[in-house]
Amino acid sequence: MPIQKLKEFLDSHNVKYVTISHSRAFTAQETATSAHIPGKELAKTVMVKMNGKMAMAVLPASCKVDFDILEKATGSATIEIANEKEFKDLFPDCEIGAMPPFGNLYGMDVFVAESLTEDKEIAFNAGSHRELVKLAYKDFERLVKPKIVKFSVEIK
Repeated sequence: MPIQKLKEFLDSHNVKYVTISHSRAFTAQETATSAHIPGKELAKTVMVKMNGKMAMAVLPASCKVDFDILEKATGSATIEIANEKEFKDLFPDCEIGAMPPFGNLYGMDVFVAESLTEDKEIAFNAGSHRELVKLAYKDFERLVKPKIVKFSVEIK
């Protein structure tokens, strides 16, 4: 979804947001540093396969997915990280690895780390490795209706 499509979606739901341009960055931590945003407020999207079905796990950039906890919390028999070949065609308008955490617009489930819900605002990739969107977490939750699960652990 190019940034324009995302902006139109947010505008149509009367969401207040800002866009943040930053130097090209590929990892969530690099992006947070480049955009001067605390890692706990940058939401990264990790593509996972839950029982073979593609889904989004959204968590703070300063954390990683604990797959055992996520499996137990969701009742999934298997959860594994998806590789880029498996999901790149699902997001034709996005740079690989820069898709926004709006799985609802792509027909997939979204699981949000409970720790992310504590933030007043979150920022996330907006389809490219050079631009973020920042908005109130409550607006994100209202639009995406993610399943809130405790599955992230701090990166040490």
